[in-house]
Amino acid sequence: MKKVLKVAPSDTHDVPTEARRKYDPEQTKRNILDVATQEFSAMGLAGARVDQIAERTNTTKRMLYYYFESKEGLYEAVLDKVYGDIRTLEQDLHIDELEPQEGMKRLVEFTFDYHDKHRDFVRLVTIENIHGAKYIEQLKSFKNRNASVIKTIEDLLQRGVAAGTFRADLDAIDLHLMISSLCFHRVSNRYTFGTAFGRDPSHPRLRARHREMIVDAVLRFVRKE
Repeated sequence: MKKVLKVAPSDTHDVPTEARRKYDPEQTKRNILDVATQEFSAMGLAGARVDQIAERTNTTKRMLYYYFESKEGLYEAVLDKVYGDIRTLEQDLHIDELEPQEGMKRLVEFTFDYHDKHRDFVRLVTIENIHGAKYIEQLKSFKNRNASVIKTIEDLLQRGVAAGTFRADLDAIDLHLMISSLCFHRVSNRYTFGTAFGRDPSHPRLRARHREMIVDAVLRFVRKE
């Protein structure tokens, strides 16, 4: 039986030959994911339009479906990317090379800064929680990918206990929940919080104060009395 090869649909038949030679499929996928991240975070899965994503990336729906098979497949790829991005940057901190208290401080500062800067990530996590983690569950690498941050915290706690500076009764997943919650809430709820109390948590003055407050709260919590 003759083997049929899957060939990407051509979106470049009207493009000059030189431009076609420069066509980079991986760069095209990255561009699609970047734009899709913005669209899904702004409109949600139901509200986002593949036509809009295709238009903004100068490609076609057919090309999007070739790479990601469906709108849901593209959404899952976006979730995989945004979680992968934060986990990769966490590992780049080389927390294991820092003494425990400094390492914990650096991890909390990074988590705060990342959530504050990457608001698309916060919105996407909120949206996926509305879906009951239905699509994240389809990602085979999701749990293994996120295990790295727990390993980092476990190592910090063990080294801190051995040094006599950290409490010995702390659970790494519980601590990760605490850190994430403090950093996440001020971004995810900033509009309702601001309306209720007349303060915008994203204001530069409040941002600096909240960053210091959260770092201090976590360090006080883990410190051995």
